[in-house]
Amino acid sequence: MNRRSFLRTSSAFTSLAAIQPAIAGSFDTIDLIVYSGVPCGIASAITAAREGAKVLLIEPTKHVGGLSTSGINTAESEHMLKWTIGGFADEFYKRLGQHYGTGGRPEYFFESSVAEKAYLDMLNEAGVVVRYGVSVDKVSKDGARITSITLTDGTKLEAKVFIDASYEGDLMARAGVKYAVGRESKAEFDEEAAGIRFDKTPRKAHTVDAQGNLLPGISAWAKDLKEGDAHRGTMNYNFRLTVAKDTKLQVPIPAPKHYEAQRYCLLADWLRDQAAQNKPVKLQDIIDLYPRRNGKIEMNNKQSSIFSLGHFGGQFDWPDASYEQRARIYEDHMDYTLGLLQFLATDESVPAVVQTEMKSLGLHQGEFADNGHLPYQLYVREARRMRGEYVMTQKDVQDERRKPDSIGISSHFIDCHHVQRIALNENEFVNEGRIWRIGYANQIPYRALTPKPAECTNLLVPGAASYSHVAFCTLRLESVWMIVGHAAGLAAAMAAKAGCDVQKIAVPELQSKLRSQNQVLDFIPGQPEKGEHLNGPPEF
Repeated sequence: MNRRSFLRTSSAFTSLAAIQPAIAGSFDTIDLIVYSGVPCGIASAITAAREGAKVLLIEPTKHVGGLSTSGINTAESEHMLKWTIGGFADEFYKRLGQHYGTGGRPEYFFESSVAEKAYLDMLNEAGVVVRYGVSVDKVSKDGARITSITLTDGTKLEAKVFIDASYEGDLMARAGVKYAVGRESKAEFDEEAAGIRFDKTPRKAHTVDAQGNLLPGISAWAKDLKEGDAHRGTMNYNFRLTVAKDTKLQVPIPAPKHYEAQRYCLLADWLRDQAAQNKPVKLQDIIDLYPRRNGKIEMNNKQSSIFSLGHFGGQFDWPDASYEQRARIYEDHMDYTLGLLQFLATDESVPAVVQTEMKSLGLHQGEFADNGHLPYQLYVREARRMRGEYVMTQKDVQDERRKPDSIGISSHFIDCHHVQRIALNENEFVNEGRIWRIGYANQIPYRALTPKPAECTNLLVPGAASYSHVAFCTLRLESVWMIVGHAAGLAAAMAAKAGCDVQKIAVPELQSKLRSQNQVLDFIPGQPEKGEHLNGPPEF
């Protein structure tokens, strides 16, 4: 793409300025295109730009920051070894610490709007050009090399190197790189935590209607599934709403576009059963509510609840869906979420104390003002996963944790939310898919970010990286994604400057650069290598 064609399309780069200012700048050629302005992509773009690369960051929505600016207001450091958070990630959290006056220390709990401002400031300081509101449509290749990408508005862009930082791996998939979706069987990588996993405790509720059809929220019969088999479903998705109890900070929670009380019939059954047993129920038995700063409360799916914000089964088609199909799945998740909140506030099966608690909450007026105070993005915990030069599996994050080509360290728990509900019989069901294991510090190999050379030589994939489902549960945190994004940005800048394949960069040189930028690549004598069990349920 030459300077003239770049400037001819520049109006598209700033057409959303009234909503979210694009960062000014242009250049004759693009060294690096980073796809998706999630924290991983922001880290990649900034670290590459600091090396002198001319970087274009493409963000399909109107806002950068992914889930860190869309309702997840924690680094999840409570389930990590903090000594492993270095480099760009540490810099970002220290930037938040400066805002909150923590004396130069990193701040791991924050507000979405504050995180977005910090990211925008850092992008602006690095001179990264940001393009909003378009997605990748097509990828053109010459052999194993990407020559250009075409966006959904028809814009064609060329670059020396590409990074796919997205949650879904859309650029990677369109480039013909092999990937997996869902859960591998136990046998595929010899992982004891892999595959279908039935909870051990049955739940009592009607599972079928008068015609014998499975009720909403139930995906299948247990007799049709086998423990340990592969399954196409990823862990569930939900929205992370920001709400308030202070009426001066509230706007009303809107009604869903389509409300069906029948969607919550399992919850109604459970509530009636609790009432029959004189067991008290409160709102936090159903939805997790995390107090945050300035009167803000973060809503999340509650794992131990019979029914919560997680839309079990609603996520199955998302990873490989078209953008139009994803828009419909997104709306279905929003209807489910707002419908659940309406149900909890109004349905006759809900105890009065829970209704009162629910009615006391409103959306916080200080977040997501241009989106009806609702989060910008659905929490896509997992989608596609590349099958790259090296596939990280359960053994790599628990046992064989040292890698010669380490570019960072993860230490989060193996944390997989439930996938679906399974009917045992007409009156019982179990949740399925949960994994919760104490985490170990494990080195992330550069090979897990690179496709196989025969498939693509100028693409790095730090987002939908080369991990099995079980191992991916330790990667899928914004703090860890910033760690791998930092490494991908430096590697891409090196490949662009040298004119070499991403698989052929000098990894020792990359590691030296990362260490000089305070990235944590190595185990530190005296530092713990196993996480503590912090406020979590028993391991299973």
